[in-house]
Amino acid sequence: MPEDLVKGRALLGRELFSDKRLSKGNQISCQSCHDFSKGGADSRQFSVGIDGKLGGINSPTVFNSGKNFKQFWNGREDDLSSQVNGPIHNPVEMGTTWEEIVAKLKADDLMVQWFKEVFGDEISKERIISAIVEFENALVTVDSPFDRFLKGDRAALTEDQISGFYKFENYGCIACHQGENIGGNMFQSMGVAFNYFSERGGKFESDMGRFAVTGNEHDRHVFKVPSLRNVQLTAPYFHDGSEPSLENAVKKMARYQLGRKLPKEDLRDITEFLKSLTGKKPRILSEAYETVKK
Repeated sequence: MPEDLVKGRALLGRELFSDKRLSKGNQISCQSCHDFSKGGADSRQFSVGIDGKLGGINSPTVFNSGKNFKQFWNGREDDLSSQVNGPIHNPVEMGTTWEEIVAKLKADDLMVQWFKEVFGDEISKERIISAIVEFENALVTVDSPFDRFLKGDRAALTEDQISGFYKFENYGCIACHQGENIGGNMFQSMGVAFNYFSERGGKFESDMGRFAVTGNEHDRHVFKVPSLRNVQLTAPYFHDGSEPSLENAVKKMARYQLGRKLPKEDLRDITEFLKSLTGKKPRILSEAYETVKK
């Protein structure tokens, strides 16, 4: 496919991602829960859906989400195309149907023209999903200090961050947070060394993790390991959004996953290293579409 058409599709997806017509009563958009100014996530513990309904799981970042091996905390969808349906139909999130969405967009002459230009065809569920996925796949953050460090620029990291990187490796954090996305490529139990859920107290439906998908008791409290890219920007942390502090999140992960109590210096250095994973915002967020939308 020609590059200009791919870009046009992604820019159409950007428009749809922020379009409240994708929800019942035109109340919220995808961007309402995945704010680009907040690391592509939501600064609240749980996002607010239509009619003020409160969700039950922390919104993950949409940045770099196309590089995850599964979608959602419990990994119930294989890719972004199938992921889109979840929030659309969820009565606590967008609570609508594709029939309603298509009808609303078809009543917009400019949107009809845009789809015709990008797809050569009319508005449909499949084309809406295609455009949104093209946009989400373009939401890749690049050129973080750590990326530059890996390319040979030692000055890209502070001495504390370099120390934190080696401690991140030596403590074994890298066993789960690995690969291009520094996570997002495997499942892991929450609470390998100690029982996170009994010590936290309370109960959320989302605590079931993979069990809600497989029904296998072995999968209870098992979640997709989140990517650590831009983690400095995506508080609060964990599937339950229970921890607002990055340093405390590191401290808790050391305890519950590794069975370790980190010395203050090591905790500080690892936290500083994680801050070096913040990349530049994707170009697609600032690029202009020059034809239909001028």
